[in-house]
Amino acid sequence: MQCTRRVFLRGFGSGLSSLAVASCSTTVIEPLFAPRAELWDAWTGYAPRPTGTIDHRDWDRLLKAYVVSSANGVNRFAYARVSSADRRALDAYIARLAGVPILGHDRNEQLAYWINLYNALTVKVVLEHYPVRSIRDIDLSPGFLSDGPWERKLVHIDGRTVGLNDIEHRILRPIWRDPRIHYAVNCAAVGCPNLPPAAFTAANADGLMTRAAIDYVNHPCGARVIEGGLVVSKIYLWYAEDFGATPEEIVAHLRRYARPELAARLRADIPIVGYEYDWALNDAR
Repeated sequence: MQCTRRVFLRGFGSGLSSLAVASCSTTVIEPLFAPRAELWDAWTGYAPRPTGTIDHRDWDRLLKAYVVSSANGVNRFAYARVSSADRRALDAYIARLAGVPILGHDRNEQLAYWINLYNALTVKVVLEHYPVRSIRDIDLSPGFLSDGPWERKLVHIDGRTVGLNDIEHRILRPIWRDPRIHYAVNCAAVGCPNLPPAAFTAANADGLMTRAAIDYVNHPCGARVIEGGLVVSKIYLWYAEDFGATPEEIVAHLRRYARPELAARLRADIPIVGYEYDWALNDAR
């Protein structure tokens, strides 16, 4: 990774952007703070065959009611409009998921379960602290230098306390080893892959993840070609171990989901000249 590479830096929590020339510390040190995939062995069990379905209809209804597709292709959530009744419905849905004996379900049911739980918990955390300019302003994580809610334990499942980072980095990423996980979980930021307007299920998860990957890769938040090279989302910097160890491998990943117009511009040797990410809240207001 070249230290002279330009990096587009988004103002954390402000939604404002600035352009800066990257130093070695920007391009090399920043990924060191991104959580790595480290398996939590307790969640590796599963039923080899389907044993029943988990009901996600309540979450699906909430998504259809409050996810708003904006003209620029970014899905936003209408936090300010969520009724008291629907807040209670969200709490009840999360509580019901917490009571599911998830290790007794097959892998497809587990995948949809963990993705929906992650996204529902994220919405719940934002609602509990709303209004905020960014989820990074919700400093629930333990530690003096805490940032955001991701390290806070939020729910008890099967006798264990689980937080957002546990779900994403200790369960979903190391068990499924599928880079599309990053397009499925939503961190309530404008620069994040969209919160889908429908719940994941065992039947639709594969298709929804692929659709989410296509939508993000072909949106300027994911990748865009400028004079001199390619600007990509910082998720490809933070989680390069999932997308590719080299810029060439990241470009190959992008080509896999690029529509023809973008694919034609993603030549194998195109340099990645910038990274960007907008932490402003994905608020429909």
